[in-house]
Amino acid sequence: MNNLQLEAVLNEKLSPQLIKDYCPNGLQVEGASEIKKVVTGVTASQALIDYAVSVNADALLVHHGYFWKGEPEAIRGMKGKRIRTLIRNDVNLYGYHLPLDIHPELGNNARLAELLDIEVIEGLEGHPQSVAMFGKLAQPMTGEAFAQKIAQVLSREPLHIAPEQADKMIETVGWCTGGGQDYIELAASKGLDAFISGEISERTTYTARELNIHYFAAGHHATERYGIKALGEWLASAHGLEVEFIDIDNPV
Repeated sequence: MNNLQLEAVLNEKLSPQLIKDYCPNGLQVEGASEIKKVVTGVTASQALIDYAVSVNADALLVHHGYFWKGEPEAIRGMKGKRIRTLIRNDVNLYGYHLPLDIHPELGNNARLAELLDIEVIEGLEGHPQSVAMFGKLAQPMTGEAFAQKIAQVLSREPLHIAPEQADKMIETVGWCTGGGQDYIELAASKGLDAFISGEISERTTYTARELNIHYFAAGHHATERYGIKALGEWLASAHGLEVEFIDIDNPV
């Protein structure tokens, strides 16, 4: 497959033009024109790039790519080394951020819901492009039991902030993978029992306690490894490309 054709295929599937993002989505660094092997991963770190080079991949497809709004524009230091490695080895870099978070089938939010047995109801913001979702557990459970379930599914112990009513049962859940902790107030305003995200801020603790909602910080990386994996699996099955998912350990 041609590298520009691959971008078109991914754009058609993920519709990046429908959402305002903090970075460009699509082909970020151009490499070889012919794509046969693709490596997927959460973040385009040097370790992931080096692995892609070591297996002669033609493309690297990630959730966290480059050229974020507000970052220094100069291509030097760590950023320079990463991009030089890609260019010198003719590796294409494709990045899809929010479009991958919100995709109803392959997205990070959709995959997390499936893993945690949450029935998706709708977007927390009330529209199809919402980056936070809410739904209902298959069966109500305590905060402690839900924390154990998250740990088992994600292979990572979540940080659980219980509300002042600590024994409050959980039936309805809101979630936003990655750095979506500030959606907790919206979740509480809708009367949800719990909210899950990847990260936590100092203020999140008091919000959870005072607004009577369970909060689970389950890891930015841990909550976002499943969308890019699913996207790669779809590419392999639908378009016959050789795709390999690599999970670079990240405790955050």
